[in-house]
Amino acid sequence: MRDIITLTTHQREELVDITPQVEEVVRSSGIQNGLVALYAQGATAAIMIQENWDDSVQRDVVDLLRKLIPKGVWQHDQQDGNGDSHLKSGLVGPSETIPLIDGKLGLSQWQNIFFCEFDGPRRERRVVCTILQSHD
Repeated sequence: MRDIITLTTHQREELVDITPQVEEVVRSSGIQNGLVALYAQGATAAIMIQENWDDSVQRDVVDLLRKLIPKGVWQHDQQDGNGDSHLKSGLVGPSETIPLIDGKLGLSQWQNIFFCEFDGPRRERRVVCTILQSHD
């Protein structure tokens, strides 16, 4: 089963919690056990599983990546000024796979799923959500 999650981003760099949207796709699928594969479409976006307690961790992720990969010093910046965005998305990675256990995402109490925007804001971003059913 496959569905597309669409979202809007509001900042150049931000982590957007998409856990509720993924949970809705899981609910509507009716699948109880298997794997949930998430893939961010776009060369300047990524998917990350991270702490959900408060947004300080998400801010820290963005701050760390800004320090590690600064804007404006990369060869690709000569084309369209977003060389850092491509490097950040490549470092974090475009996908995550989460176990589906008895109809629930196999995340811990402190984990959520985040769409990582590194070249926003964008009117529409897309995450492909594929659910593979296990045959226990």
